[in-house]
Amino acid sequence: LTLPSGTKRTALPMVVLVHGGPFIRGGNWGWEAESQFLASRGYAVLAPEFRGSTGFGFAHFRAGWKQWGLAMQDDIADGVRWAIQQGIADPKRICIAGASYGGYAALMGLVRDPDLYQCGINFAGVTDIKLMFGHWSFASDMSERYRKYGMPELVGDQVKDAVQLMATSPLAQAARVRKPLLLAYGEKDRRVPVYHGKKFYAEVKETNPDVEWIAYPTEGHGLADPKNRIDYWTRVEKFLERHIGKP
Repeated sequence: LTLPSGTKRTALPMVVLVHGGPFIRGGNWGWEAESQFLASRGYAVLAPEFRGSTGFGFAHFRAGWKQWGLAMQDDIADGVRWAIQQGIADPKRICIAGASYGGYAALMGLVRDPDLYQCGINFAGVTDIKLMFGHWSFASDMSERYRKYGMPELVGDQVKDAVQLMATSPLAQAARVRKPLLLAYGEKDRRVPVYHGKKFYAEVKETNPDVEWIAYPTEGHGLADPKNRIDYWTRVEKFLERHIGKP
């Protein structure tokens, strides 16, 4: 939990910042630029280490296997409810955001817990798990070995878990996403190709009039060019001001 400077510590607008991976350690005791940027604008920032995150023992890591959009998502929602119960977060001013897996979780948060979040921000997020197994228009930086042996155990098996993968697909549930949404992708992304975003955008805009789309032609799975970082975070700042109020 990162809080803005100043005396006010209750009923704050809050951004739930979900880390990518997801099977990594999300944060450390050190400089976290994204959290500090948001806190400098007056937002509380909750960065949950949901099950599947590493660094908290094997049981915590193992509990996240095949839990994309399920118990992993519940952990994030439980963290939000904790922040509300503690009086830290204003329940009417909470936005869920993230990149890569965090972008996927932002979309699934709007699907599963629309009562908790007033908006969502997704950068380079997976929009359908099955697309991660499928055809790639160019060389992926995800190994064939991981897709063949790792993903079926950690994320889900395309055949055995087909029903679950459909139920936890933001693309398949796009019509349920009715809250304001910011989508951003790098057109040269080799981890989560831009067609994840384009397919989802085509679906969600049919039922949601408040969706902002941006694609960065020269970027991959992240923002390397400073001018693109400034552009993206300027958009994020304005988006948050519109939807959970200027702090």
